[in-house]
Amino acid sequence: MAHVHDSKKMVRTIWVVFFILLIVTTVEVLLGLIHPPALMVEVLGTRLLNHIFIILTLIKAYYIVAYYMHVKYEKTNLIWTLALPTLILIPYLTFIVLTEGSYLYKTGF
Repeated sequence: MAHVHDSKKMVRTIWVVFFILLIVTTVEVLLGLIHPPALMVEVLGTRLLNHIFIILTLIKAYYIVAYYMHVKYEKTNLIWTLALPTLILIPYLTFIVLTEGSYLYKTGF
């Protein structure tokens, strides 16, 4: 009977994650279509809306990797082996994108 309970719990978890991803994607699409004027202010060399998109994308990436790729259920050493390079690489690449993108509008850090 415990196996049935675990199976139901996993199905519920998958649906919860699906709806979280659906909500985050819907927010991203709506923000992309509307472009609220309040989010068009410059923050750290780019618009606040761009920062929000980056944060929402990272949230989606976490849920996809953790639950659909089953990394959440792995041993801690494997999780750190995957997470540490990512935690170093993402801020570095974000800095490069924001810095190089600022040259398009002749603004910069």
